[in-house]
Amino acid sequence: MNKLILPKGYEPTLDVEETEKAIKKLKDYFEVALADELLLRRVTAPIIVVQGTGINDDLNGIERPVSFPIKEMGEQKAEVVHSLAKWKRLKLADLAMETGRGIYTDMNALRPDDHLSSIHSIYVDQWDWEKTIRKEDRTIDYLKKTVEKIYQVYRRAEEHITKEYPELKKELPANITFIYAEDLAREFPDLSDKEREAKAAKKYGAIFLIGIGKELSDGKPHDGRAPDYDDWSTETKEGYYGLNGDIIFWNSTLEIPFEVSSMGIRVDKDALNKQLTIAGQEDRKKFLFHKMLLEGQLPYTIGGGIGQSRTCMFLLKKAHIGEVQASIWPDSMVKTCKEAGIELL
Repeated sequence: MNKLILPKGYEPTLDVEETEKAIKKLKDYFEVALADELLLRRVTAPIIVVQGTGINDDLNGIERPVSFPIKEMGEQKAEVVHSLAKWKRLKLADLAMETGRGIYTDMNALRPDDHLSSIHSIYVDQWDWEKTIRKEDRTIDYLKKTVEKIYQVYRRAEEHITKEYPELKKELPANITFIYAEDLAREFPDLSDKEREAKAAKKYGAIFLIGIGKELSDGKPHDGRAPDYDDWSTETKEGYYGLNGDIIFWNSTLEIPFEVSSMGIRVDKDALNKQLTIAGQEDRKKFLFHKMLLEGQLPYTIGGGIGQSRTCMFLLKKAHIGEVQASIWPDSMVKTCKEAGIELL
């Protein structure tokens, strides 16, 4: 999945000029619809955080953040964010946000350890969102209802952009299908996690894959998750584990499963303690974020990130993420793409 994919006979539906216009229309529409559906208000977010506070996300736990010393702060190091999962929860506490309401922001990150491919870039742009919930909302049913709301935003955005550009064809199904990663592991024991995703995404068109980060019955997790934001260790009513997951579409242009969002109910005190122990990262309890959470100073929340470029790439039927964002690519990739009719911004 981390390779350059060159669809045979690919011709972009929209040229570069129309693509730029469509990106603006799509992003403007999507964020307003998302805020309305989830009861969110926009806030301004940082692109850098101070190193050593535990606020920056670890993602899979192995990615290196871009860091640099700050001259006017005694050479103290700052890090470019990976995402804002922890920062958003701190922000909600600062705002004393009413339960059931939340925030969203334009998150811009650098992930230099990501594999460069048709769908992966060093530059990451997301709508990062987070909302406060009650303790009793920490359930699989609440998670599913939230996913369904986000999915309907996608359906409305698809309707909006295809009215503007009729040459773009609608393809999202009426409903999103919920699947546990554990069920996929049992159904396709000889396949990799991405091959399993492909089977399910192609069959249903749009899926929410539940339970990302915890070891499954085959002894491996379905993809990685850091232990200190999503709750992947709480048992659900179906007897599986995980109050998190990924929204994945079938990308007919590239013929691959296509993740557009990672989200979940966030860890509470018990889940954080359990997951830090499982991950062997109990030393993180010394950091500001973790201390505040363990001391009950942060609200219960649900949140996630929705890829802006991924969303534009999917709905505008593009073959490379570089067609909807400006980033850095190897010269060989730029050349190969140009020869295949893929013009990178």
